[in-house]
Amino acid sequence: MTPFLVHPSDIAFTDSVKAQQTRMGSRRAYSHMEDSQGWPTTITPELEQFITARNSMYLATANAAGQPYIQHRGGPPGFLRVLDEQTFGFADFAGNKQYITLGNLQENVKAHVFLMDYAHRRRIKIWGELSAVEGDAALNARMKPEGYKARVERVMLIKINAWDVNCPQHIPMKIDAEDVRVAIETRDARIAELEAELNALRASSASAPASIKTP
Repeated sequence: MTPFLVHPSDIAFTDSVKAQQTRMGSRRAYSHMEDSQGWPTTITPELEQFITARNSMYLATANAAGQPYIQHRGGPPGFLRVLDEQTFGFADFAGNKQYITLGNLQENVKAHVFLMDYAHRRRIKIWGELSAVEGDAALNARMKPEGYKARVERVMLIKINAWDVNCPQHIPMKIDAEDVRVAIETRDARIAELEAELNALRASSASAPASIKTP
């Protein structure tokens, strides 16, 4: 379990981290942040909207020896679902069957989530605790994306302890292929519509009687 924290950001800003912040000159600014608004610890409406709009996520765990592992999970927008003000998760389907994340959480429940919005150059970091729920048919049905055919092996749940929004610096702007496809199809449909209107105007102009000039 997460130890008592004076500030929510203490989950990341350990004594050694604060020492480095002091050495590098950023501790005063972060101390001010801690004493003012601090990092949020619950899922706000804005965070819920961000979570449920994602089609991809990165989930980091570590084993008892401290060896980290990062797993990617993806699905249609909405595959990440919020259960309450501190919990969100996803339906876990069969993959390469290495089960590294599943094994890690048996030794260490601490987890970290990276959510990226490349199109708008935004990222949100989430610190929390991971759990795996197996054999809960109702929860499986609630978390499974609509129309997805694979069998749910379990539901992975992340209980949030703290989260933070990073600045957009150095985040490359990328657009999903599906969004590009929709944009191109919309553009092509509009072009076809305008061409049809132009052809109709040309046909109307060609069939109109010539004007009669008087001497």
